[in-house]
Amino acid sequence: MAIPLLNKKIVKKRVKKFKRPQSDRRITVKENWRRPKGIDSRVRRKFKGCALMPNIGYGSNKKTRHFLPNGFKKFVVHNVKDLDLLMMHNRTFCAEVAHNVSTLKRKSIVERAAQLDVVVTNKLAKLRSQEDE
Repeated sequence: MAIPLLNKKIVKKRVKKFKRPQSDRRITVKENWRRPKGIDSRVRRKFKGCALMPNIGYGSNKKTRHFLPNGFKKFVVHNVKDLDLLMMHNRTFCAEVAHNVSTLKRKSIVERAAQLDVVVTNKLAKLRSQEDE
């Protein structure tokens, strides 16, 4: 099992998602963030007690950006050949098998990852469901 190279603590300035203002009032307004542009918008004018707007200050530390809680960056793998790219980077990146890879290919990818000492985040996916049947 490879040990992650990351030695800094991952700090998230904000974990909650920024909700679109008035998305709770109307069905047609989804929760996905859109910048308010109205002339009277309380959110745009940053009134006290209103929803917060995303800005550059919420960005993550450059050294810990895109890292998973396990200390690795994610790399999506579709076949065994993709896994060979991680041979020299097994302490920075971990593999994640793509969702559309068959059970047979998954087994070979997980076996090759064990040989290369590469961490696979979803090594048990699809394997359990086939064994149950």
